[in-house]
Amino acid sequence: MRIHHLNCTTMCPPGGRLVDGRKGFTGPAALTCHCLLVEGPRGLVLVDTGFGLEDVKHRRPRLAPLFLDVLTRPQLNEGSTAIRQIERLGFKAEDVRDIVLTHLDFDHAGGLDDFPHARVHLLSDEYQSAVAQATPLDRRRYRPLQWLHESHWVTYPSGGDGERWFGFECVRDLSGLPPEILLVPLPGHTLGHAGVAIQHGGGWLLHAGDAYFYHGEMAPDRYRCTPGLRAYQKLMQKDGYLRWHNMRRLRELVQRHGRDVTVFCAHDSLEFELLEEQEKAPELSSLRSFVDSQPPLHA
Repeated sequence: MRIHHLNCTTMCPPGGRLVDGRKGFTGPAALTCHCLLVEGPRGLVLVDTGFGLEDVKHRRPRLAPLFLDVLTRPQLNEGSTAIRQIERLGFKAEDVRDIVLTHLDFDHAGGLDDFPHARVHLLSDEYQSAVAQATPLDRRRYRPLQWLHESHWVTYPSGGDGERWFGFECVRDLSGLPPEILLVPLPGHTLGHAGVAIQHGGGWLLHAGDAYFYHGEMAPDRYRCTPGLRAYQKLMQKDGYLRWHNMRRLRELVQRHGRDVTVFCAHDSLEFELLEEQEKAPELSSLRSFVDSQPPLHA
């Protein structure tokens, strides 16, 4: 399988390096919407979608003002959408046979409309929470206009299917997908949040979604996170204990199995840039060894 790393819209919240931790930059922060395009034996598989064409064209009804204008401020443009990036790679929308979602937040599921023929795979608790719209925060984070016309949902038990992956519960048998692609439940940020594990090149990639937001949170020596992202994660979490529990388990995974598993999140721009470079030049050093070599954060 060949894997492409796509940034499907940059979000620019206020706060600069107090949010993204980037030294030497001024102005707003820069957070990616890190998606994956997998060229598999049964067609293309998209992991998360970022924002889509309809978000660009009709941003006001589709996105909550709290996130559109205040907290995340996505820089919406057609060229950054997954469908346009996939077309530049020489494919068509119908070539995307399956979409695997970490969760249904607005910045992860906005492009579903652009792939009407694809099956959408996610955990059942996430689907139920998104449909229920139980709290004011849920009604802002889950935007039904983004998936109003979706009819090809495939949901899986949020406790996994009894299989294990490096000690984590997982769902191994995703309908119609190759066995190299797994769902790994990581609840906390949302109740049905999951990572997506892909066996590739003799090792594994784990797209951890929003289980963490900043590369320093996976550092082996001590936990590091910017104050802005700490606050945002607390605002968005559905279960703070589960979020911290699963983040600690991910740190242990990196420490024990970092040679075999590359872990990355959805919004860290450094992780995205390094993995994008590795896609172009596989001989480059690993993501985690580079991240671990970075000096402590001074935000």
